[in-house]
Amino acid sequence: MDDMVIDQEMVQSQKKNTVMIVDDDALNIAALTQILENDYTLYVERDGFKAIELAKELLPDLILLDIVMPGIDGFEVLSRLKSIHETSEIPVVFITGLSNIQAEEQGLALGATDYIYKPFSTPIVKLRIRNQLQIVNQLRLINHLSITDTLTGLFNRRHFNTRLNYEWKRAIREKTLLSIVMVDVDNFKKYNDAYGHLQGDVVLKSIANIIKQQLLRATDMLARWGGEELAALLPVTDLPGAIIVAEKLRAAVEGHFFPYIDAPGSSQVTISLGVNCVAPWKYSNMKLFIDEADKALYQAKRLGKNRAEVAEGLSDKLPE
Repeated sequence: MDDMVIDQEMVQSQKKNTVMIVDDDALNIAALTQILENDYTLYVERDGFKAIELAKELLPDLILLDIVMPGIDGFEVLSRLKSIHETSEIPVVFITGLSNIQAEEQGLALGATDYIYKPFSTPIVKLRIRNQLQIVNQLRLINHLSITDTLTGLFNRRHFNTRLNYEWKRAIREKTLLSIVMVDVDNFKKYNDAYGHLQGDVVLKSIANIIKQQLLRATDMLARWGGEELAALLPVTDLPGAIIVAEKLRAAVEGHFFPYIDAPGSSQVTISLGVNCVAPWKYSNMKLFIDEADKALYQAKRLGKNRAEVAEGLSDKLPE
């Protein structure tokens, strides 16, 4: 597995899982806190309505939910959590003093993953929580691997397409602009022929890291498009802003020293870029959005490389 991917997984594994305790009883909260505080980051809420809002905000890895609470009981809290997109996948373990089969059946039918019964047994609580979070962490790792390019550690093309579809719909809904920058490494075949594919991989990973460091907004996304081509998606970004980003990426790669690329005529690694910006609520073809950015990229190649070009025909895609 690629070193960058391993590093990301190690960082994730070193983070404490987050657990939210929802209970109106101070003694129960104190007991669970004492049992779990050394192993997990804990959040506490005593009100069912507030717990739903807090779960949407914090997105904890696991929720411990009391059944009997004033105002809104645990069954209704669970039902509402499962109906909300952001919280629907969070595992919920009921903590309860009820011991009847009907209550347990009802909770499981609503989507609870387990039950912890009062009075609390410290070993049982720890084991049940640990088992649930092991599943959470395994699923998270599987999901991470499914959306990650193993060579560069960037998002893969499949996830890029998913994110593009999401941002396209959001731009239509909010009437915002959407930009893309397609990136291709210049003369990459020459690097591979001169130094071998392994060293070519090193160069590609280095370029991916350089570009990723230049994209500072959390909403910006960088993915490996294929081969030596990358794609940067820039939500809520107009054309002048996208051009500035493209030039920033180009200059960062041009100014980087690659110690292994030292043959005459090959000492400088550069990239070519194609920029496109559209108003998706006026322009409804995602495929053409990408294709025109690609055409701009290859225009940059034809005009001498190490430059950024803008897609033609933008006047009918941008708001007046």
